[in-house]
Amino acid sequence: MSLRNELRGPLQNVDDWYRYMQKGAEAVHAVNSDVLIILSGLSFDKDLSFLHQRPVNLTFSGKLVFEIHRYGFTDGDTWSADNANQACGEVLNDMVSRGAFVLEQGYPLFVSEFGADQRGTNVNDNRYFNCFLGLAAELDFDWALWTLVGSYYLRDGIVGLNEYYGILDWNWFDIRNSSFLQRISVIRTPFQGPGYAETRPHKVIFHPMTGLCVQRTSLLQPLELGPCSEAEAWSYAPTKALIVLGTYFCLQADNKLGQPAKLSMICSDDGSKWDIISDSKMHLSSKLQDATSVCLDVDPNNVIVTQTCKCLSTNDTTCDPGSQWFKIIDSTRATKTTKSFLQIKPIIHFLARNFFGSYIR
Repeated sequence: MSLRNELRGPLQNVDDWYRYMQKGAEAVHAVNSDVLIILSGLSFDKDLSFLHQRPVNLTFSGKLVFEIHRYGFTDGDTWSADNANQACGEVLNDMVSRGAFVLEQGYPLFVSEFGADQRGTNVNDNRYFNCFLGLAAELDFDWALWTLVGSYYLRDGIVGLNEYYGILDWNWFDIRNSSFLQRISVIRTPFQGPGYAETRPHKVIFHPMTGLCVQRTSLLQPLELGPCSEAEAWSYAPTKALIVLGTYFCLQADNKLGQPAKLSMICSDDGSKWDIISDSKMHLSSKLQDATSVCLDVDPNNVIVTQTCKCLSTNDTTCDPGSQWFKIIDSTRATKTTKSFLQIKPIIHFLARNFFGSYIR
């Protein structure tokens, strides 16, 4: 049970928050000791920072959930007016310092409102959502999307107002934006957490703009994006090499821009080191043999390629880095690999092509 939605206004204050939230929580617990009790923050439910120094004092434990809300418009026009990498870094730092830090304190976090204009034409929302989805996958918090409804009988004085944040269309009959629904489906199942220790911990490389993850079909085919249930399992070594878990193969930048990234057994050169760069912490950058810096990107066919890194200058406010935003996240979810690295024939072909080049056909 959530005690209060979006506390706000000039009379809000921390002392009253503790007084009445604690009193309300005790009242609910006295009536039903089985329900979870959800406590929301101040300032339209975006600020729980006071919990850093002053924990909630209750007679019971193991039942508290903290909730926050976050939209693109929460931060005004930051996403469209500022550099997208800079906006992402600043907003995520704010979300963590004023809300998501409760996860480190051992409490569940419920982002009970978030969403975006599903017409796809709102630059502010588009950039926000790419950034937000990366954090949601990384932290595995619980969430509720605003909103299911497609329209209203009456809202803001308008009869039949269209709800562009709604999953359903104006008639409440069809899905408004099926690709948006596909994107958020990836966070319906946690990547880790209690009850999801299906396999040993590993990394997956998540692409928020598509809601897909990096996978391979074979040693000889380019890496591509696909369902995260079939994602490749990686380790991210101290040397900054991304290594396919349980193998000697690592991700390597090709020596030409626009070419597919590849797997290699040479994992000590600069082209096999992947730095996490930019304020967003979602660019994966490597260097070619001529010392040119490149970033992972996605081509129109969802093939993983390397391109010149986008939008790194904070003065560039019109650039959209979404295709180059990747998040290396922890996972204990089982993945469905389609080909085994223990197959002898593909390995022979792989070694022949990489070490003997044009002498092998």
